[in-house]
Amino acid sequence: MTKINKKAKRRLMIWSLLILVIGAYLSVFAYRYWTQILENNRNREELEQRYQTLLNEERNLNVEVTRLQDPEFVARFARERFLYSREGERIIKIAD
Repeated sequence: MTKINKKAKRRLMIWSLLILVIGAYLSVFAYRYWTQILENNRNREELEQRYQTLLNEERNLNVEVTRLQDPEFVARFARERFLYSREGERIIKIAD
């Protein structure tokens, strides 16, 4: 059997400690980046939902703009919403 001398033991100890420190350093930063990635994914999903909501709202507003360009619709809208009437019409307001 061969004996391990003090220099070899010290060298083995230093390398083991160095590997342990590097491993701990990498583990801490991997955990940090992993949590950041998960948080970014959650934020992306929320933003995608908000984006879809805003797209639907934009479509609805475009439809309303198209309707408001029709004079007949505008006249009917004004009569219903602001209680305007045509000549000869009477407005009767019924309470709920």
